[in-house]
Parts: sequence; structure tokens; C-alpha cells
Amino acid sequence: MDDRPTVTAIHIAPATRLPMRAVASVEAEAGKGLVGDRYHGTRHRHVTVQAQAALDAAAADLGAPIAPSGTRRNITISGDEVPTAPGARLRIGDVELEVVRRVAPCKLLDDTIGRGAKDALIRRAGSVFRVLTSGTIAVGDPVDLDPPGQPRTG
Repeated sequence: MDDRPTVTAIHIAPATRLPMRAVASVEAEAGKGLVGDRYHGTRHRHVTVQAQAALDAAAADLGAPIAPSGTRRNITISGDEVPTAPGARLRIGDVELEVVRRVAPCKLLDDTIGRGAKDALIRRAGSVFRVLTSGTIAVGDPVDLDPPGQPRTG
């Protein structure tokens, strides 16, 4: 039995402040990010990844549901955690990602999700990654949090 987490949702937005759109799959370009997303082509902020368990914990603290698209993160995984240490890597299908930094929840989340959302998501908002290898990421893809040949960094 494969107990690796899987991709449960993918969201992209073509520009800042535009609504996130759910997609079944997305192309990741090495050194550029997710095709069609507002951060495609930026220097380091290629893709954001969050864990559903963290969203569930934040929703419990908030007392209201938090939809994966509500946080404006690109990829949601079924696992309990997302690596946060800079340099840590994960692999989704054939796409390898490297942590740039932990992502902080935006203060605008209180307006879009509800009062207290930003506080509920502190240390639960996932990580910013750079794309190291190109490929397709699809809902249902397995997520390897400790890819072979990579040092375990957190």
C-alpha cells in the first residue's frame, strides 16, 4: 500500500487579485513556475504548496471551513505536513520542487475567509517552492516528501 500523500487540489490565477481557478493538471516549467499562474516567470516564487491537515486544523481554530482555494495557494496535498526548511525538496510526479521559504498568511485572508483567518493559518500556510524540473502536476499525483538522493532537511 502506498501511504504517500497525494495532490488533492490545484489552483492558479492569471493575475494578482483575480480569483483562483481549480484545474485538474498544470504544466510546471523549471526555473519559471506554473504555466498560467500569476507567479510564472518570477525569480523564486514559482509555486506554493499547503497540506490539507493544516487547513483542517486552522478551520477548527477559526470555527469555519477553509477551502483550499481560499488561501490562494497553488497545490494542496493530503499529507500532514509540507517541508518548510529552505533547500528541502519534494517531488510531485516527475516535478521536483525546492523550498525557498515558509509562506506567511496574507492579512487579506481575514476579508476573504473570515475574521481570524490570518491568525489561524500562521505556521500552517505552507511553503513557497522553486521548480527544479519541468513536467505535469495533476490531481491524484503522489507526493514524495523525501526524494531519493536528497539530504533530509526538514
